[in-house]
Amino acid sequence: MNINFKRLSKCELEAFITMRINQLREEGTTEDIDLRPALRSYYNKHMEDGTFVSWIALVGEKIIATSGISFVEKPPYFGCPSGKIGLLSSMYMDGDYRRKGIAKKLLSFVVEEARKYGCGTIQITASDLGALLYMDFGFVKNDNFMQYKL
Repeated sequence: MNINFKRLSKCELEAFITMRINQLREEGTTEDIDLRPALRSYYNKHMEDGTFVSWIALVGEKIIATSGISFVEKPPYFGCPSGKIGLLSSMYMDGDYRRKGIAKKLLSFVVEEARKYGCGTIQITASDLGALLYMDFGFVKNDNFMQYKL
């Protein structure tokens, strides 16, 4: 099996969006809107300004795994003096290719992107399955995360 890794470009964007929607479905999200236009708008804008980067894994022309990281800034704090934070998302793998080290390789690519951007920390909300990958990579679980839905 020959797997190629590359940074996501606009020519793979529609397939990437399909993978993102498959990920959300697999995570049990309720589909009450067509999310494609909002995803397309987000990725186009943030890929262009450099605040979203994705690496993908391909077998031939088929995307088998995705990763993504969005860069945000907030006031510096002791745990992150740069104030630059990477928000990891879109870590998704076609079921036939899981448990082969592909996700870990993609994760290493986006972590390096965060390092280059100057991030002081990377955050993710992980599924139970994904949490094992992130903890193995060195992520530390933080039980203080809270969310308020508007």
